[in-house]
Amino acid sequence: MSFDLTGRRAIVTGASRGIGRAIAIAFAAAGADVALLARDGETLAEVSARVSEFGRLAVVLPTDVLDAEATRASVAAAIDALGGLDIVVNNAGGNSFMWPAVSMRPAGWERTLHLNLDSVFTVCQAAGPHLLAQGSGSVINVASVAGHGAVPGMAHYAAAKAAVLSLTRTLAFEWAESGVRVNALTPGWIETDLTDFLRTSGETEAGVLAGVPMHRWGQPHELAQPAVFLASDASSFMTGQELVIDGGLLVAP
Repeated sequence: MSFDLTGRRAIVTGASRGIGRAIAIAFAAAGADVALLARDGETLAEVSARVSEFGRLAVVLPTDVLDAEATRASVAAAIDALGGLDIVVNNAGGNSFMWPAVSMRPAGWERTLHLNLDSVFTVCQAAGPHLLAQGSGSVINVASVAGHGAVPGMAHYAAAKAAVLSLTRTLAFEWAESGVRVNALTPGWIETDLTDFLRTSGETEAGVLAGVPMHRWGQPHELAQPAVFLASDASSFMTGQELVIDGGLLVAP
């Protein structure tokens, strides 16, 4: 089976930094053209340059996935600019605070679910008709180990990511007969600017890493090749599943 993505066309949300950036560049290295979606157009330009180094087309689409209408428009623009679509990576998301559920402000809860869950549904709903009509495609939803259990202080984020896993399984079932695969990539604690708030003190960081058997942060590039696997024909009989990349976190007692 081949990890080659030559001729494939991909959309990656949250592509300006961290995991999304690493995935977009890895896709280009494997031969794919990539539409890059994120809020920061200036940072996307740097990622676009990296994609172009591999001789692949990069389409820069500054997009705030909190704006559903703009997101749908960007998906349509990406399909038009790429001349089609084969791969969708829903990576945009994150969390910037920890707070007990009992006193969490509704606005914080709602924004977190909007960013991490609603945006995934919006992109899938916008891209789905095209993928279903052509009878092929790979959708990769970036979830989190937080969606697997209790995460004190992060009920908002954990609930959103658990829902992403459920959505992934449901879409996989609904779309399987049409030839469209839907899987999840589930990171553990990855060292990006989105997890900077967990490194504000040595004590907080030590608490996070204490539960990781490998006793270190994961790196964005360690998610990129698993994403290529899910996007490629190497995973052609795989749908409704998740690849967990967490340094052993979920198997720890």
